[in-house]
Amino acid sequence: MRVRERANWHVKAVCCKYRQDISLWQALGLEEEFYRIFQPYETIEREHNLLLNEGINAILTLVCGGSETAYNNANARIGVGNSNTAAVATQTALQGASTAFKAMDTSYPTYGTSQQVVFKASFGDSEANFAWEEWTVDNGASANKNMNRKVESLGTKTSGTWSLQVTITLS
Repeated sequence: MRVRERANWHVKAVCCKYRQDISLWQALGLEEEFYRIFQPYETIEREHNLLLNEGINAILTLVCGGSETAYNNANARIGVGNSNTAAVATQTALQGASTAFKAMDTSYPTYGTSQQVVFKASFGDSEANFAWEEWTVDNGASANKNMNRKVESLGTKTSGTWSLQVTITLS
């Protein structure tokens, strides 16, 4: 009898849209204060995405103690782009003509005993002002290993702050 092991990769993304600009708050390290004071005018919640081959390889290299760049606060970024090209596991980047990457908010990513990691980045008034049709989590500009990619329309950003929080649960 053959036993088959399975791992579940569950992803939930939450995009919160604010009329206010977070840029000054970020410069002062007060992102949490921004979120306590202001309320989003729209929140979009979505599930699922595609784990990319380069992300799988980067994760396994990290698990084995290899010389891979970690998906931590110093390196991890969330990227958004304007392409609706279907996600394929062999892709190594966002596909859009317009893309923007943002470093993690203060104290992100978070992880613990719940088998999940939470990434969060906030794009201020003058950042990523285009149609958000795709997103990814990567491990930094020089390493640039995209863990995943999701194609979905989140709207067109023209001003204000949009934050994207990505929760990945493994079980």
